[in-house]
Amino acid sequence: MNEDTIFIEGLELYAYHGVPEAEREIGHRYRIDARLRLDLREAGKTDSIQSTVDYASVAQTIVETATKERFLLVEALAETLCNRLLEGFPTVEEVTLTVRKVLPPFPCVVASVGVEITRRRT
Repeated sequence: MNEDTIFIEGLELYAYHGVPEAEREIGHRYRIDARLRLDLREAGKTDSIQSTVDYASVAQTIVETATKERFLLVEALAETLCNRLLEGFPTVEEVTLTVRKVLPPFPCVVASVGVEITRRRT
């Protein structure tokens, strides 16, 4: 497995996911971190965007998926995001995503809850 990584940290968006119907109606702030493993040697040698993955396109894929689709579980959101990134960016060998629901509706103060998953190209 290649050790090179492209990362996006702290991508924030507002979306409508959750088990209770009220969460899907009112929505929440989400913070997503993405780590993409791929070989970046050619990009380093050529200084060409064609030899790497465009960060903005990755961010756009994440935002569009998370805001246009609705899920009960952040696990399902994270799984779908990983699949979309692996499908949409064929040079990516592995994706690690952290999806956080910021200030979830709990009876106590919690900064965030969420999941972190890693998926590899098969």
